[in-house]
Amino acid sequence: MSLPTLVAHRGHALRFPENTHASVAAALAAGAARVEVDVQLSAERTPFLFHDADTARACGRAGRFGELSDAEIGTLRVREPGRLGERFPDEPVCSLARLAGLLSAFPAARAFVEVKPDPVERFGAQAVLGAVLDALGSALDRCDLISFSVPFLAAARAARTGDLGLILERWSDLDSTQARALGCEYTFCNVDKIPPEADLAGHPTRFVLYEVVDAALALDLYRRGAEFIETFAWPELTAALTERGDER
Repeated sequence: MSLPTLVAHRGHALRFPENTHASVAAALAAGAARVEVDVQLSAERTPFLFHDADTARACGRAGRFGELSDAEIGTLRVREPGRLGERFPDEPVCSLARLAGLLSAFPAARAFVEVKPDPVERFGAQAVLGAVLDALGSALDRCDLISFSVPFLAAARAARTGDLGLILERWSDLDSTQARALGCEYTFCNVDKIPPEADLAGHPTRFVLYEVVDAALALDLYRRGAEFIETFAWPELTAALTERGDER
């Protein structure tokens, strides 16, 4: 049975603090061929793996990520206390450069690197793109840049960084003038935003849909035309899909 390609959303985020070295390494070690991570920039314009603009949820300590120095970020620990309690007291914030090094140990894997809108608004698209490219170095060949930010994607397209992914705020944005002008190879969308009647096979883009943990839903979306399914539970969903395939 043909199956969708699963993307490890923020690494193996079901079991580890999201966007950490431990989380991404666990997903890659389990066999994930694709991971997706989020990127924020420090006040010194250093890219780090981090989802929120504020550090409270992930680190249990309030602060605006883009206002923190690299040294201040170095004192943070990504614990996700509200979800994981104190099981991971010592996990540091992972730099994008460290992710690039991790990818070198898994030559078959690729990463979707999501640049958040916050640093683009703070520093400008060109500055953020330059910082991200410097951090990735030669690993850029195995990374696809994605974002909600149209200015960032436009800058990346002009710089010919490779395949790009637009993340939709609304499903109707799929056919917007901006989306058509960008012509992104990938389109990301939250499954809750997709109309039941939406034709996923009739567009010149590769869909990556998130957040999915149910095997039946993953298969339904794949049959409708979604090539990639993002999940916090990569090993668990992989096992569930494999079991369904073995039953046929």
